[in-house]
Amino acid sequence: MSLNNKTATNRNWVITRIHLIVSVVVVLPVSIVYGFKPDLQFDIHLNTIDEHNFFKAIMGLYIGFAALWFLGILNEHFLKFAIVTNIIFMLGLGCGRLVSMMLDGIPTNGYIFGVVAELALGFYGLWVLNKTKYF
Repeated sequence: MSLNNKTATNRNWVITRIHLIVSVVVVLPVSIVYGFKPDLQFDIHLNTIDEHNFFKAIMGLYIGFAALWFLGILNEHFLKFAIVTNIIFMLGLGCGRLVSMMLDGIPTNGYIFGVVAELALGFYGLWVLNKTKYF
């Protein structure tokens, strides 16, 4: 393989996976915060066992998706599935947050950043599917 082909292959590898890498790097720590200390970064104060249980379930869901995306980063066989689930996850969260902003008001800055990042990652995933053979 020539240097130009190898460079193009490496660039394509990054282009098709960068949003998954960013998602894993962000979603894993956020899941831990949600599960164990949501008041650390967010204006969330859990009072009941049910509320704690709910947030730990969300933590597990986030970790599960991050694991799938990590598999897609490492293994071409899982890449399309990882991209599609990342798109659904990110656009679902982003659109849900937009609905909340319209109906409930403007949240703290962390959530505002979240909606922008989630929509950007989701639309980037759509672009990757459209640009590559995975669509």
